[in-house]
Amino acid sequence: MISPQVSNIAIMLLMMQASRRIDMENEQNIMYIRAAYIISIVSTYLVYQFVKRRIVATNDTTTITVTQPKNPMKPQETPVTEVMSVRDYDLREVDAAIKSIWSGVAMMAFMHLYMKYTNPLFMQCINPIKGALEHNETKIHLFGHKAEGELKRPFKAAPGLLEGLMGGASASQPAAAAAAAPVAEPASATATGASARIEELD
Repeated sequence: MISPQVSNIAIMLLMMQASRRIDMENEQNIMYIRAAYIISIVSTYLVYQFVKRRIVATNDTTTITVTQPKNPMKPQETPVTEVMSVRDYDLREVDAAIKSIWSGVAMMAFMHLYMKYTNPLFMQCINPIKGALEHNETKIHLFGHKAEGELKRPFKAAPGLLEGLMGGASASQPAAAAAAAPVAEPASATATGASARIEELD
């Protein structure tokens, strides 16, 4: 099965090729692109709302332990662990996905209406609905997949770019210190030997 990351790249390449064949300055084409984007956003929202109804109807009160990921900007903070029901966890995941829809809409509105870019709007006509259909909650409550493996709650969050960079830097510090330690010892031994020779000359 093709992973979402690979399919996203494939769709992006296809959309880029298609955008080269479309006149983005034509008003009629712009209206079609706007309509396609709005249909995609509305469809995405309806998918999540349907998933929310299924979650409420299932009403799974099984408790799970959820650990909030650390804020990469505040690595000194300890992760927060809380116990909640599967129902509350699922609803929170769907609400977070819905919020991401409006964040994307705000960004596209700024780029299209204020900066007058049509190409990004065209490129985002498929991704919202595709993301909704590939969401873990949709797979469980809409397509009937079992909540096991990658779908086992709580879901594993992919590390962000900043978190990965900070993690790599922190992991390299002990290695660098260990590599520097053997170098420091011969240097101190050399200094001791040199001082001993100076005392002998005196």
